[in-house]
Amino acid sequence: MELFKKITTFDFMSKRTIAFIFSAVLIVISIGSLATRGLNFGIDFTGGTLIEIGYENPAELSGIRSVLSSASYGDAIVQHFGSSQDVLIRLQPRKDVSNADLSNKVIGALKQSTTEKIDLRRVEFVGPQVGDELTEDGGLAMLYAIIGIFIYVMFRFEWKFSLGAVAALTHDVIITLGFFSLFMFEFDLTVLAAILAVIGYSLNDTIVVFDRIRENFRKMRKGTSIEIINGSLNQTLSRTLMTSITTMMVLLALFVFGGEIIHQFALALIVGVVIGTYSSIYIASPVILSLGVSKQDLMPVQKEGVEEDDHP
Repeated sequence: MELFKKITTFDFMSKRTIAFIFSAVLIVISIGSLATRGLNFGIDFTGGTLIEIGYENPAELSGIRSVLSSASYGDAIVQHFGSSQDVLIRLQPRKDVSNADLSNKVIGALKQSTTEKIDLRRVEFVGPQVGDELTEDGGLAMLYAIIGIFIYVMFRFEWKFSLGAVAALTHDVIITLGFFSLFMFEFDLTVLAAILAVIGYSLNDTIVVFDRIRENFRKMRKGTSIEIINGSLNQTLSRTLMTSITTMMVLLALFVFGGEIIHQFALALIVGVVIGTYSSIYIASPVILSLGVSKQDLMPVQKEGVEEDDHP
């Protein structure tokens, strides 16, 4: 067809059944892992003690971890904070030790292991009630975001497109959460922020595709829904790939060189961008096709009296 010349001609929709099966398998695995293993919540959600200390010289994290492990604090999370001389220690709450005693024992163990001066910068305690509140608020934030997106897409396009967009976003969130549950990566507030960012990224990609689908439905007098959706996906494919590739380059740089503070954040975004790019092609568009989207659904509403005014 003339409209789709000089672009790729991949038949995406012919593979939609395989894509649905593949996504269904990933979702089942993700939900199964979330139900049986859960998420490895960080101190932001579980509560605990956060200790920031400063060394005179660059600190060796492996040595600090070894000292803490010998002192029965093997579950402590140790990472650089700001510079190689600043160290952040995260400790899970312990029933038999108060937070104040816990921080004092950790500092004492570290001071005994070295002659170097250690400065205590700050100690913060996160209670379990605060962690529970953050967990609830984080879940509600994702739910409200998806509801808002459904309403927005419904007004901009129509309800079939809303269901397609929400299906893609829900797909992305479940699989990203399942990835963190399956491999037991730490889930903290930075990861939650990354998942919310993934929702926005995936939606933007989906809206671009939907805009082209609507435009082609209105322009083309001939062609089935499958042909129009395939053509629209091919037209936006170069934009989708270039956006994803350039985003991935930045995220990989953050993952490798950004330090442990944003390691999980970058990882969540990498997984989300890959899944979001896939879902905008193989989840959102096939869903609206399955719902029977047609040219009549997308034609602009004819105002009464316009035709009469054009012909006096």
